[in-house]
Amino acid sequence: MAVIAAQDIIVSLSSVSKSYRRGDQAVPVLDGISFDIVRGEFLALMGPSGSGKSTLLNLIAGIDTVDSGSIVVNGVDIASLGEADLARWRAANVGFIFQFYNLIPVLTAYENVELPLLLTPLSRRERREHVETALAVVSLQDRMEHHPSQLSGGQQQRVAIARAIVTDPAILVADEPTGDLDRVSAGEILGLMGRLNAEFGKTIIMVTHDPRAAEKAHIIRQLEKGVLNDVSA
Repeated sequence: MAVIAAQDIIVSLSSVSKSYRRGDQAVPVLDGISFDIVRGEFLALMGPSGSGKSTLLNLIAGIDTVDSGSIVVNGVDIASLGEADLARWRAANVGFIFQFYNLIPVLTAYENVELPLLLTPLSRRERREHVETALAVVSLQDRMEHHPSQLSGGQQQRVAIARAIVTDPAILVADEPTGDLDRVSAGEILGLMGRLNAEFGKTIIMVTHDPRAAEKAHIIRQLEKGVLNDVSA
């Protein structure tokens, strides 16, 4: 078995636990999760509803915080960051791809993709170069002035992917990215994600219920009742 060097690990979870409150009762969601993700990996997280996979994704992305344990992403222990520092870290290091796209209806495709760059010191010209490059990667440079309502579901998800990659983040996190798409559009999105991984070296962590989607990943990790109980390549 090949030995993985520390510098090749982009995400490292150690004894991560998370619970939520339901009235006076603490409901455990994740119980002592530990594993590493290698830089450039394409990982699928699977499991039944309520297994904790979306919670785990949100913890890795810095959207939520752990109760105990540590999560080190790209050399930073994000569990130790305060709210303001975590927000800055998230903006610089994580690209988000959601099931329902989360595009702003009144903005064009170009403007939606540009949004994350407004928090950076880039000039308007530099922002345009980044946006046009990102839209070219997803083959939508000819739709940049269209609003979401003028685009198909697959095209909207491609805009969302362009928005996710425009800052060149360390990791891409995708929560059911094909869940709202027909089979053809889903296949196109999965092909695009595979290309981002293979050609651009993007580390991708994807939550999915769909075995066909999971097959595109290099590694599938199964969660059940908050416990990591299976790993397959």
